[in-house]
Amino acid sequence: MSHVAAPTRHRTDRIDLTEDGEVAYWTETLGVSEEELRRTVAEVGDAVEAVCDRHPM
Repeated sequence: MSHVAAPTRHRTDRIDLTEDGEVAYWTETLGVSEEELRRTVAEVGDAVEAVCDRHPM
């Protein structure tokens, strides 16, 4: 299994879909495809808590 580093930006409460590293981190962490991650963010917003509520780790 490959290891993807956690986001290193200052805000850790939001998922920034414009950052490839964040997309890679969250798709691997949540076990979802990029398409599913983008759909979820579109539906519930970019707050980490809301996205994780939809896709529990």
